[in-house]
Amino acid sequence: METVKVSPKYQVVIPRKARQSLGLRPGQRFQVLLYDNRIEFIPLRRMKDMRGCLRGIDTSVERERDRV
Repeated sequence: METVKVSPKYQVVIPRKARQSLGLRPGQRFQVLLYDNRIEFIPLRRMKDMRGCLRGIDTSVERERDRV
């Protein structure tokens, strides 16, 4: 685990290993969530890139009567 430091402008540098592992690019946008005393950054994706992401999902779960 690596540590980072917040700059006087409240900026944080994401370590190279994490950037490469996640495929992050300069200018990429993130959703910021405050959760249980921590900050989470969720990369935003274009809808076009999301195509097929649910392929193979199990749809045989029991549903409420108004959802059939």
